[in-house]
Amino acid sequence: MKNKKVLIIAIVAVVVVLAVVLGVALTGNQGGGTTTTTTTTSGKPAAQTQTYKLGMGVAFGGHKAGESNATVATVVLDKDGKIVACRLDVAQNKYGFDEDEEDIVFTRLVSKMELGDAYGMAGKVDNNGDGVKLEWYLQAKAFESYVVGKTVAEVEAMTTQFVNNHNISTDEALLNAGCTIDIVDFKAAVVKACKDDQGMSFETDKTFTLGVAVNSENNGSSAEDAENYTIKMNVEFAAAVVIDGKIAAALNDAYQPEIVVEDGEVASTTVGKGEENGLKTKRELKEDYAMGGKPWSPDNDGDGRVLEWYVQSAAFSAHVVGMTGEQVAAMTTVEAGGHLISTDADLIGAGCTIQITGLQAVVAESVTNAR
Repeated sequence: MKNKKVLIIAIVAVVVVLAVVLGVALTGNQGGGTTTTTTTTSGKPAAQTQTYKLGMGVAFGGHKAGESNATVATVVLDKDGKIVACRLDVAQNKYGFDEDEEDIVFTRLVSKMELGDAYGMAGKVDNNGDGVKLEWYLQAKAFESYVVGKTVAEVEAMTTQFVNNHNISTDEALLNAGCTIDIVDFKAAVVKACKDDQGMSFETDKTFTLGVAVNSENNGSSAEDAENYTIKMNVEFAAAVVIDGKIAAALNDAYQPEIVVEDGEVASTTVGKGEENGLKTKRELKEDYAMGGKPWSPDNDGDGRVLEWYVQSAAFSAHVVGMTGEQVAAMTTVEAGGHLISTDADLIGAGCTIQITGLQAVVAESVTNAR
């Protein structure tokens, strides 16, 4: 009988121990708190909403007789300031004279990324001597991929070496990826984009694509002769984050260089507002662009209020969030004060009374270019 009681007591003890062990396993570490994971019906962890920032920057690579260069970069940064996406393009506009040497003719107003294989770099540029000679857009895409995961400080710290009159990377990883072209303007544009104090934040738990676009046009160039002339251009930039075909964040900007050539050489380059402002875009100029409150400024809706250009630009970018590229392109306009302004009361009410046709085109194109 005694042995039977001992056996019963032992069994009970084992059951109690197992219950305690199973309880800990089921409820987790009681001392450290319970850890739970939300799952979807597929059993995979649910995506978490994260905050990102879209930024855009433009670097000016120099102007010379017959050519003007502006590099645009757009980036998406995560909450830690790391680049999660980057896109690049260059407005390398070229111009000359007609056969009578009387009228200026623009021979290129298409961006390098748009030109694709037609740019004609493939097989020509091999600055690191490894035999790889990729087309420009492929080299640019290699740089875009290279900076993903980096902070602005890490991009700024990228070093270069002077080879064949180009400042190419010293990093074998980037060179081996096929980017052996000059990266100075790439770096400068990406750094500006990362530091963009007018960038747009957005939140999502979905994957997204990023696009950039640049459109250029002659803006009243004039000439005395083939050696003495003034080039004026309007170059517009845009960036868009696209989710499920709709804009989640957007930015737009413009650059209006005035290049004076004397005796065949560039004598001065300004942005049409004075040399003291240097080479800047309209967003960078802010109040120095001097649109707001001036007698000539477009108060196209007649409410007596004229906001500065960069504020109107931001109003347009905010307005197109939630639209598709097709919807942006289809926005209706009405002529007022010699400008085609929006007919949308909300956009007008937000203070955007400037001509929007160029903004529409470049933003819609950035959506099309998203990848």
